[in-house]
Amino acid sequence: MNSIVINVGNSNIRFGLFNGDNCDISWVINTKPYRTADELYVQMLMLYQTYKIEPKEIGKVIIGSVVPQLTKVMSSGIKKIHGTTPVIVDRNTPSGVQAKSKQMGTDIYANLVAAHNLYPDRKKIVIDFGTALTASCVAETGETLGVIIAPGIVTSLNSLISQTAQLPDIELKKPKSVLGLDTVTCMQSGMVYGFLGMVEGFINRINDEVNDDCFVVATGGVSHVYKPLTEKIHVMDRLHTLKGLYFLGKDL
Repeated sequence: MNSIVINVGNSNIRFGLFNGDNCDISWVINTKPYRTADELYVQMLMLYQTYKIEPKEIGKVIIGSVVPQLTKVMSSGIKKIHGTTPVIVDRNTPSGVQAKSKQMGTDIYANLVAAHNLYPDRKKIVIDFGTALTASCVAETGETLGVIIAPGIVTSLNSLISQTAQLPDIELKKPKSVLGLDTVTCMQSGMVYGFLGMVEGFINRINDEVNDDCFVVATGGVSHVYKPLTEKIHVMDRLHTLKGLYFLGKDL
């Protein structure tokens, strides 16, 4: 059975077409909380046409959201297209992972669920390079061991640029050198190596606290920048959160 999985995040909405447990196609649109159901309906239909997706061939639509005002709007758009009510999943949806905290975001919960299903029999850390930078850890048993939340990398970069008069907008990529002699290289070094040091520090401290060498998964928009720069991240998977939402909703 084909399923559409939708991850409504603070910066982007990511869609995935799943054929069984495999995500064949994925696409992203910008999150705008003021979107109407009609806007989403039209945009989703256009994207379906682009990727040659027939709504009648979709057996289930699964939504996970951290933007409450968009959840109902997205659901209304789905009903118009598919004629069916989507499955909404969140931290209260049963799985092999114990969320433990009533404050846990759906995205973090989905990250832990995906890690628990995809990499069993070991402790896992999931680093999510999203609007917020999060590090979450789950045990072999599915017990949630804890979460770290820090300012996101792009969020921090945008704040730096908006609050300074002479610092330019830059591309987030590995700089030519650690020590820069031009403004762009200096900023790239600070953003890339500064946050890389934070991420490696998170991993080291979590490993020390849980007394293990955890398997580390990176996901989120800029994870591809950081994965090649450290051996502490074992896998980079941009679809990791979508896979967790799929596991949460596939049997509902």
